[in-house]
Amino acid sequence: MKHHIIVKFNETAPELEKMLPRIDQIFSGVLKVPGVSDYKLVKNCIARPNRYDLMIIIEMAENALPAYDDCEAHHAWKNEFSSLIEKKAIFDCE
Repeated sequence: MKHHIIVKFNETAPELEKMLPRIDQIFSGVLKVPGVSDYKLVKNCIARPNRYDLMIIIEMAENALPAYDDCEAHHAWKNEFSSLIEKKAIFDCE
């Protein structure tokens, strides 16, 4: 399955380009989770206020979701970036 995290950062967040290396570092850690096979960071290409900024796509087996939720990388993402997020959407699909 593909687990999508779609994020709109708030006005206190640094520029996305400055945050991307750390976000990439964090999500590289999901590859340690059994059942997770890949991840990708996708930047929005249109700069408009009503657009989200970043989409994180994690390829995983459906039964890997609980382990992902509990993994160190997921907790690091939430701990370091939650205060910078205005809104987010989570979408899972095949």
